[in-house]
Amino acid sequence: MIRRLLVPVLLSIIAIGGTASFQPTQSASPEPCTQDREVWLRHVLERMENIKPGMTRVDLLKVFKTDDGPPTGLRGTFISRDCPQFRVDVEFKPVALPDRVYGSFVTSFEDYRDIIVKVSKPYLQIRN
Repeated sequence: MIRRLLVPVLLSIIAIGGTASFQPTQSASPEPCTQDREVWLRHVLERMENIKPGMTRVDLLKVFKTDDGPPTGLRGTFISRDCPQFRVDVEFKPVALPDRVYGSFVTSFEDYRDIIVKVSKPYLQIRN
């Protein structure tokens, strides 16, 4: 009878002792989630900063999208496709149609071949 009880008790002690002695070690590196965010953020910033004057509107639209407002014409704010809080302001030179003057407003039709003349550094804009 004692032998039959001794085996399960002994196995329980081994199991409990084995799990108690196994504890995960602390890593010197940051948490994986933090590392993932840093890598993601670095990637997003690199994509945005690769947009340079001389590139076309179609190049810009691979990384950014337009706001849901009216067409941007030759100047506008564009929103990162990866994170909508990141934005850039861009000015274009038209390639297809010349500017048209209506009253005191200068307008232009958008063309995917329009050339980027000026692009701001990426900035954060958080909307409530």
